Amino acid sequence: MNSNFMSEIAEIVGTLENRLQKLFLKLDTLEKSSTELKQELQQAAATIRQQSQEIEALKSEQSTLKIANSLLGSDENKRDTKLKINSLIREIDYCIAQLSD
Repeated sequence: MNSNFMSEIAEIVGTLENRLQKLFLKLDTLEKSSTELKQELQQAAATIRQQSQEIEALKSEQSTLKIANSLLGSDENKRDTKLKINSLIREIDYCIAQLSD
């Protein structure tokens, strides 16, 4: 009976060692996967920043082109351009008045 008991303990220890080994392998795999995902996330964040900057540059360019088109006679944005010019003129008049005082 003592030999049987020792045999059972050895079997249990062997099973535990096997399970621990599998767990360590799985942990290693998960850590590698986590590292890869972090790198992908950093790359995606960098891409998003770059694309956001490009979007802002394109928006600015589009605004400039709208103004240029309206100055060249495009009826589509003439009203906006006139309002912007009037606003700039008011600001210049205000600056001149401030300098005159």
